[in-house]
Amino acid sequence: MGLTSRVTSPSHRSPLTRIDNIAEAITLLELNNWDLVAAINGVIPQENGILQSNFSSEASQARGAVPPPSSSSSSSSPPSSSASAFCPLNSSSRHIVERQPRMLNFRVEYRQRTVELVLEEGSTVGEIKQILETELGVPVSKMQLKGWKSGDVSDSVTISSFLLFWQYFLDFLKTFKCQNHVKRNVSDLTNIPVRHQQWEGWPASASDDSMTLALSGISYPCHHLSVCRRSSPANAQEPTEECADVHMISDSEGDDYEDASEFGVDDTEMFGMGSSSCRKSPMMPENSENEADALLHFTAEFSSRYGETHPMFFIGSLEAASQEAFYGKARDRKLLAIYLHNDDSVLSNVFCSQMMCADSIVSYLSQNFITWAWDVTKEANKARLLTMCTRHFGSVVAQTIRTYKTDQFPLLLIVMGKRTSNEVLNVIQGNTTVDELMMRLMGAMEIFTAQQQEDIKDEDEREAREMVKREQDEAYRLSLEADRKKREAQEREEAEQVRLEQMRKEQEEEKEAIRLSLEQALPPEPNEESGEQISKLRIRTPSGEFLERRFLGSCKLQVLFDFVASKGYPFDEFKLLTTFPRRNITQLEPGSTLLEAKLFPQETLFLEAKE
Repeated sequence: MGLTSRVTSPSHRSPLTRIDNIAEAITLLELNNWDLVAAINGVIPQENGILQSNFSSEASQARGAVPPPSSSSSSSSPPSSSASAFCPLNSSSRHIVERQPRMLNFRVEYRQRTVELVLEEGSTVGEIKQILETELGVPVSKMQLKGWKSGDVSDSVTISSFLLFWQYFLDFLKTFKCQNHVKRNVSDLTNIPVRHQQWEGWPASASDDSMTLALSGISYPCHHLSVCRRSSPANAQEPTEECADVHMISDSEGDDYEDASEFGVDDTEMFGMGSSSCRKSPMMPENSENEADALLHFTAEFSSRYGETHPMFFIGSLEAASQEAFYGKARDRKLLAIYLHNDDSVLSNVFCSQMMCADSIVSYLSQNFITWAWDVTKEANKARLLTMCTRHFGSVVAQTIRTYKTDQFPLLLIVMGKRTSNEVLNVIQGNTTVDELMMRLMGAMEIFTAQQQEDIKDEDEREAREMVKREQDEAYRLSLEADRKKREAQEREEAEQVRLEQMRKEQEEEKEAIRLSLEQALPPEPNEESGEQISKLRIRTPSGEFLERRFLGSCKLQVLFDFVASKGYPFDEFKLLTTFPRRNITQLEPGSTLLEAKLFPQETLFLEAKE
């Protein structure tokens, strides 16, 4: 069960004196013989008087800082040489003035739950446990709170004994202390004598160790330094491992004090002392054959070091990340953020933990950027990155990355895809703050949004032109298709007419041939003077013409039918009828004679088409 806390400062000035003029503050210290507590009590409003000086002027100048005394310590006890110059009040203090209690915020994490507590500074650890027993259902007897800087503490210990000392000390350190005080304090914490300390990260203007921190040019609310033991000539060949990162944090911005007042760190961590980078496992394996595997390892190591809340790193090659960011629809394009990590830089831990893992930065990057990462700690990986950048962005970008020194890393490159080439909008170095980082990301986003709107407009116009062209092409295709179908239909019709005409001709030729054959097969017409029984038949055609011929009475009806067919009226298409009584001769037996059909000596018949 982890526990962290934060003190809410009521002002952006010094939370005790409200004095932000350094010269005035130093004058007050001189008037009080450099007794810090006496100086504070002399200017603090009576309703807020909270401190009691219990030390001589020599003790008030004791260098270094050590953890605050337990709440059970008496204020009248003689201090040791390393004791703090001031401490929280207890019931025996001489100048106690009634004041409003300070409220402290605690965050307790238990399994998958987080409980936020707000308690007075006079509350005890036991009271915290009783509240947690109600909230979490864990008995007090089985409860162990982890994260106290001094290990397990008694339930009777008050919270103020842990926190208030460090707030006052850091405020004092920021306003009045000089570089030499910092170096001596670090000497107490690391056992590295001042004369053997080798520092990196001090501003160029901080050339005098007696210069106050406020005038030294350090960054607020936090400044990152690194210190190592300087090797002597006797052991110059032996690599030193006694190195530390110093992360100085100011509470001048109110809530920025939260990081320095967490209970989850030990005494050295109160000053930002961290482990050396040489003890970390590599963020990315050297000479990895597959870029995707290298990025998977990077993401896993990043999560292991700094937690699961971080930007979603693109798993794949730089080329694939560029394709994902730049070459989709204009509305879907994003900026490409290339994070370059270097474990040898003193800024890496702070940048990753406070910038890259900040909720606002993570959310903004996830929504608007494709984030790709690479580790340049190893020279082989750095050379590989430069090759990739040269191939995708040109030699200028690679040369720009090459000019940055190790202590300027990590870098965050913001790249925007353009029509002809990719452009690096911004290179953000590691020595920045969350607000500055957000402002620069938003600035790049504004440029990208303006370009994206132009691209969307151009893309819409191009798609509109292409749509008109497609519609015109489709209309032209349909017109050609209609013409083709019309032409084919006309050709089919003409072919059909030709075929029908050919069939008609063939049928006519066939009928003519049949007619001629029938005409030639007819028996000769008998003379009237032949003395035989002759039947004279008169046949009316559908056109009104009459066919006349003489037949022997003994002729078969078939001869009559053949005569009619030879004149163009086939037996299967026409029927032969008598006038009165009306009879259909074609229904009679063709083998019957004219006499038998009673068509003698003469008869008028007419032809009628069959239905």
